[in-house]
Amino acid sequence: MLRREQVVEAALGLLDEVGLDGLTMRRLAEKLNVKAATLYWHVKNKQELLEAMAEAMLADCGASPPEAAPGLEQAIELAGKLRAALLTRRDGARVFGGTYVAQPNTLRVSERLLAALREAGLPLRAVAWGAWTISYYVIGFTLEEQALSTSGAGPQRLQAALDPMRFPQLAAAFSHLIDGDLEARFDYGLRLITAGLRAELASGAEPVRPVDPHVAARRERRRPAR
Repeated sequence: MLRREQVVEAALGLLDEVGLDGLTMRRLAEKLNVKAATLYWHVKNKQELLEAMAEAMLADCGASPPEAAPGLEQAIELAGKLRAALLTRRDGARVFGGTYVAQPNTLRVSERLLAALREAGLPLRAVAWGAWTISYYVIGFTLEEQALSTSGAGPQRLQAALDPMRFPQLAAAFSHLIDGDLEARFDYGLRLITAGLRAELASGAEPVRPVDPHVAARRERRRPAR
């Protein structure tokens, strides 16, 4: 009898073969040698399948305990593990980024990231927003990283389009923009984020929520005249 775990594993295998754009319920049914309707006993729709795939990708990431001591260094370690998990599958970042998973592996990783930031001494809102910022950075970086690995010709197209007279800054920074040391680039961006969190820790201030200019104008109109 077909089990949900088999469906998810087959979907991950198919993802590696054809990518996210080629992953369809019909193709998955053919791979499993079943009718497409059979799949819907195990997942309601493709979105639920993608959520199950995202959850499966984080199995090792959520299971292995962090090596770093709790705090910002542990948050950096967890971010690296999340990136590594997404890189295990073709288009892994696209699959994960398009879901809002509330299942054990994903929740465990989120819990550890939040705990690390709380242990660092950050105020609660900074913990929550800092965790979101780190997660968005990892997903975005890995998304571009995987796109670069499949397109291949991106740097050449950029170089061909650069007119140093029109785009002097792009031309000057070109070698750094296409630097292939992705580990160093990832670490650099991550440490910029944690440096910001350290600065906030030193100031003891909560992040300020931006005010919508329309809301600000309404508040100004309501103020009593002096």
